[in-house]
Amino acid sequence: MDTFIWPVRFGSSGQIEQRVQTNEFGDINAGKFTKGVRVIGEDRYPVVIIPFGLPNIKTAMDNAIQKDHCAVGLSDVVMSQLNHSFLFGAIGYRVEGDLIIDNTLPGCANHI
Repeated sequence: MDTFIWPVRFGSSGQIEQRVQTNEFGDINAGKFTKGVRVIGEDRYPVVIIPFGLPNIKTAMDNAIQKDHCAVGLSDVVMSQLNHSFLFGAIGYRVEGDLIIDNTLPGCANHI
């Protein structure tokens, strides 16, 4: 399966015009999605002279989406690179956005 990453926004009619997703989830304008709370996901690694890992923007995005079991994507997304190191510190990515909730998933019918 391909990975998709697009800018996201809700249109004036409330339908999703564009989205950010890391897994395919079908027709986005079928009326089964609602806008959820704003969340933040990060993927970061410590630096002690050299980085102890390689951060990944997809992992940061997945971490944000996984904050809610009914979420399938993000809208109104802001992606940031974290570079707080000089010999010591941390590097990484931060993804912030509003959750897109799929109300057809089991246990998600009345999800707010």
